[in-house]
Amino acid sequence: MKKPLWLLLLPALLAGAYFHLNKPEPVTVTTATVSTGRVEDIVTNTRAGTLKACRRARLSLATGGQIASLPVRKGERVEKGRLLVELWNRDRRASLALARAREKVAHARAREQCAPVVAAYRELVRLQRLVKGKAASRRQLDQARAEADSRQAACEAAQAELRVAQARVEAAEAALEQTRLLAPFAGIVAEINGELNEYVTPSPVGVATLPVIDLLDPGCLYASAPIDEVEAPRLETGLPARIHIDAFSGRPFPGHVRRIAPYVQEREKQARTVEVEVDFDTLPEKVTLLPGYTTDVEILVAAHDAALRIPTEALVDGRHVLVVNGNGRLERRRVRTGLSNWEWTEVLDGLAAGEQVVLDVERRDLVPGMPVRARPREDAAR
Repeated sequence: MKKPLWLLLLPALLAGAYFHLNKPEPVTVTTATVSTGRVEDIVTNTRAGTLKACRRARLSLATGGQIASLPVRKGERVEKGRLLVELWNRDRRASLALARAREKVAHARAREQCAPVVAAYRELVRLQRLVKGKAASRRQLDQARAEADSRQAACEAAQAELRVAQARVEAAEAALEQTRLLAPFAGIVAEINGELNEYVTPSPVGVATLPVIDLLDPGCLYASAPIDEVEAPRLETGLPARIHIDAFSGRPFPGHVRRIAPYVQEREKQARTVEVEVDFDTLPEKVTLLPGYTTDVEILVAAHDAALRIPTEALVDGRHVLVVNGNGRLERRRVRTGLSNWEWTEVLDGLAAGEQVVLDVERRDLVPGMPVRARPREDAAR
């Protein structure tokens, strides 16, 4: 007896129903769209950098003593050559006055001793002529020569004494200068470590002490930051850079590399780094930048515009990505990459614009071939 058709199809229908009822639900994954845009190869600092003044002097006196004059205040702007600190120095000023007085005496004595020299030699010449004409004796000529030579010697001795007196004046002036601290350049007094009538002493050899005056020029600033030694060979002066200042978050300032230290800094329990200095292209207007601000730098080594790119976080082991294919399933795909930074990676081969790459690469429940539901992340499209 021939079986009905529905009875023959029943096993297939039951199997289909079982599969449909037990079909796994697609897993929702966060994705980003493969797009085109700018990708930069950037080198950044390993530890926080510092905003520094191009000119900063931590000044101390060359001698110790009691502060007698402190004509400046913290935060005051001063011109070059302005007196900042003066120690009690009445003894040195008196020594200078004495030296100058002795210089005047020596100068007068030199004029006194040197004035007769010309007359003495004229008399010598006159007697030489008379001797030739036998109008004067040889004895008179010898006396005239001795007198002229004596006058010349006395003049030279007086001039030597004058030079000694002048040197003593210079020594007294130098001793007095040691008690005065002058501004080596125009700037702002950042710190003052001392008060009137307090005693200050110079730093002993090999022992650092606080400077009496900390003077800086805020008209020229630069960012100094440590770069990992591995990245140093890729850098060169003149490369464009961006300066990020914590106090102005989200507002990078354009600059360029001005100096790369010619040595590697070695510090215990820290990575070895190379100090890099970055100049501002132009100091921003209506923004007060203070030396000492925490800074970070981004140095642009290379850049490609209109590059095919994906978020860097989508990479698996740096060579693969998970793609949501046209069937709604995960596909592990190998890619060849180009320029890269912490945000974007350039894709040279393996992907096409518009494809969806998975960003949840750390999830252990994602397996190639499984059904997924893409949920594009908005910020990944920018």
